[in-house]
Amino acid sequence: MSLRRSLLATALLTCASMAGAGEAGVISIGQVQGTGAASPLTGQTVTVEGMVTADFRQGLGGFFLQDAGDGDPATSDAVFVPLAFDANADDGEAPKVGQRYRVRGEVTELEFGKQGSRLTAITPIDIERLGAPAPTLAPVVLAAAPADWEALEGMRVRIAAPLTVSGTDQVERFGELTTAFDGRLWQPSEVAAPGSDAFKQLLRDNTRRRLTLDDGRGDRDPRAVSWLGEHPIPRVGTVLTDVEGVVDERHGSHRLQLTRPLALSAVAYPVAPRVPGTLKIAAFNLENLFNGDGQGGGFPTPRGAKTPAQLQAQLAKLVATVRALDADVAALMELENDGYGPDSSLAQFVAALNAKGDDWRFIDAGRGPGPDTIRVGLIYRASRVTPVGKPAVLEGGPFGDRSRVPLAQAFRRGQGPAFVVVANHFKSKGCSEATGADQDQGDTQGCWNALRLDSAKRLDAWLKRDPTGQGGAMKLILGDFNAYAMEDPVRWLREAGWRDAFAVAKVKQPYSYVYNGLTGRLDHALLTPALSARLRGAAEWHLNADSADSAGYVHGDASQPWRSSDHDPLLLGFDL
Repeated sequence: MSLRRSLLATALLTCASMAGAGEAGVISIGQVQGTGAASPLTGQTVTVEGMVTADFRQGLGGFFLQDAGDGDPATSDAVFVPLAFDANADDGEAPKVGQRYRVRGEVTELEFGKQGSRLTAITPIDIERLGAPAPTLAPVVLAAAPADWEALEGMRVRIAAPLTVSGTDQVERFGELTTAFDGRLWQPSEVAAPGSDAFKQLLRDNTRRRLTLDDGRGDRDPRAVSWLGEHPIPRVGTVLTDVEGVVDERHGSHRLQLTRPLALSAVAYPVAPRVPGTLKIAAFNLENLFNGDGQGGGFPTPRGAKTPAQLQAQLAKLVATVRALDADVAALMELENDGYGPDSSLAQFVAALNAKGDDWRFIDAGRGPGPDTIRVGLIYRASRVTPVGKPAVLEGGPFGDRSRVPLAQAFRRGQGPAFVVVANHFKSKGCSEATGADQDQGDTQGCWNALRLDSAKRLDAWLKRDPTGQGGAMKLILGDFNAYAMEDPVRWLREAGWRDAFAVAKVKQPYSYVYNGLTGRLDHALLTPALSARLRGAAEWHLNADSADSAGYVHGDASQPWRSSDHDPLLLGFDL
């Protein structure tokens, strides 16, 4: 008979069968855990007793055992017992939550992934049931993030403090939800200059406050997530209360394996923002609007929609977003770079915007701009503003295959002064083909930071030369800079005299993007001093960054704009 079958079939005995010598060798689980990251008894055979607090044999391949404690707050009073689920075993013999057991086995340190996570465990040789169920052990109640999760490893805890959802990107893949004590987690380089003392403190603070909530399983793409029930995935910013589970360590972090579903309410979405002013300008990353061949074929596309049906759902969400912003001019990013003819993605997007009688037009740069598969674009309401002169583009250097070619156009509202709108999309942080100074420098700015900084300097110099020929007083550069607010490219532009529209408007904690559980801004609006004096308001519509991928056009409700992109759009109001 196998060890697993023998453990379940012959070693689960009542306490009446256990009288005698075995009891003398029982030690506390705290002695097994010790006060360090690894057990001082690794490799030794020990005997412990405790109550099963969570049974994850079908998910994590074992259960957690906890005793009444050894009185030392520096040692955990629980341990993981690896034991695979056996569908053929008698269920009456299987370990049950609330029942007491004696376990004899070898102390081991289980390792998960390359991040160095170690979980103390006792690989069982014998498991014996200790009679009637014991009184339930009360969970450890946490009113704040603990100083040391290691001292709670394996123990049942209840979080009395509110937890804020900070990231949802791993829910559908692994059943993991990123949360934090004391509010959402901020990208450190959004708040402080990389390498500064404030930046380092933010890194430490994020590590301390971050907590992953897990579903007690290790499989990928689960059909259902146990803690979610029938609820949709909560949005980032959702506050959770009375969260309960068992402290676990794997895949680079301590986490809570939930033992009961979360108390979730209906997902609430914010309405479109309104800003004061007589002129409204928006910027929006469309997240790869590709329309195949423009005639219903050409799918799957290199990016974006994979089928004509997905394209129609994507278009519906994007159109609803832009319409609700009610802007006069909009800068767009991640359009398919397929010309300006009637089958182009830009022309068909504008046609969809005008399906209810609106008068949107697009700026035709003649070609491109740029050779990349994606490009920027400018659209405007013909009844509200008028293009002045020809568009201008900045080609060469970093602009082309890396940073997308900027597109500038001067406009006028009525008899007002001309103003120049410049659509931008700098190189992303991905490391493919990065060499030298463009490699990741370990300062959280990612790859291609040197190229993005060069892009910022060249953009500034170009605009000082007045490429549209309409004067240099009132200009704004806006779009996806792929750099957070305190990273080198954006910080350099501010130091060069460009004004952050959200700082001018005194908006507290603006953000447009959530990545790996961290919130920040990749999308910016920077103004010349003359134009910043005309600014009356700035806002972001947080309908996308906080929303789960499942709300997008592939699986979500196409009649609603939620998760129309992975970026939030921004909206500015001016008096000209």
